[in-house]
Amino acid sequence: MNSVDGTPEGQDITAEPERFLKEPAEGQRVTVMIAAFEGWNDAGEAASDALHYLNKLWAGKKVGTVDAEEYYDFQFTRPTVRRTSSGARKVKWPSTRIYKAPVPDSNVDVVFVLGTEPSYRWRAYTTELLVHAEALKVDAVILVGALLADVPHSRPIPVSTTSEDGDLRERLNLEAPQYEGPVGIVGVLGEFALLAGLPTVSLWAAVPHYVAQPPSPKAQLAILHRIEDLLQVPVDSQALAEESEAWERGVDELATEDPEIAAYVRQLEEAKDTADLPEASGESIAREFERYLKRRGKDRP
Repeated sequence: MNSVDGTPEGQDITAEPERFLKEPAEGQRVTVMIAAFEGWNDAGEAASDALHYLNKLWAGKKVGTVDAEEYYDFQFTRPTVRRTSSGARKVKWPSTRIYKAPVPDSNVDVVFVLGTEPSYRWRAYTTELLVHAEALKVDAVILVGALLADVPHSRPIPVSTTSEDGDLRERLNLEAPQYEGPVGIVGVLGEFALLAGLPTVSLWAAVPHYVAQPPSPKAQLAILHRIEDLLQVPVDSQALAEESEAWERGVDELATEDPEIAAYVRQLEEAKDTADLPEASGESIAREFERYLKRRGKDRP
């Protein structure tokens, strides 16, 4: 099954993760733009929440915004009223914010694009984002989305990875998207980034459709692991892992209260297990073990 942006479900990266980012000259840093948008591309808010987690973890600093007046229909994407820390009421407008964060203990800087999918003028909006990318000397782009799918909550969340970039497909052993149909702003930004000459990949997490309400910590965690592999940097995701386990236990309890839901989940589990049998290999185990060793190495004094 394909995602709304043409991502074949379950596609995995089988090449070395460091090949996504070419090794820079000594003393230089690599800058990667990672973008996610609330709305149609963000089932369970898994994509945007994953990037918010990373932005907070790596202490991102705001370096730019996109003017909301130019791109949003406020009757569709309404502003909200919130209380400040002092108790005052403040209107928060939908917007797109751009942050930059150095990844600790690495030569990678990340530019986060966090916002709501615009209502109109998508080509102008995307062009403005790429102007920011050029000013911030972005070397590559990772686009993140989430979609509802027939997957069980009790199994690993599939995160598929594709690219329209022929060179990246060859180096990372990816497939080209095959989807045809309506796309979101993630798909449009991907095409414009490719035309701008930026190596670009798309990550899509499959969120169980019967638990689509946010948050979706298990899908967030799966996205973080895939970004961790691509950038080849360790991500401290222990807190999110605990939330993911609690979320899964909660869904288990809800499923047992409804025999029809429980039977449906078992059906999904059987289908998933059968489909995954040929994919079980030492390579995926080795990749997980390598991630574990990196985390242990970072934790040691």
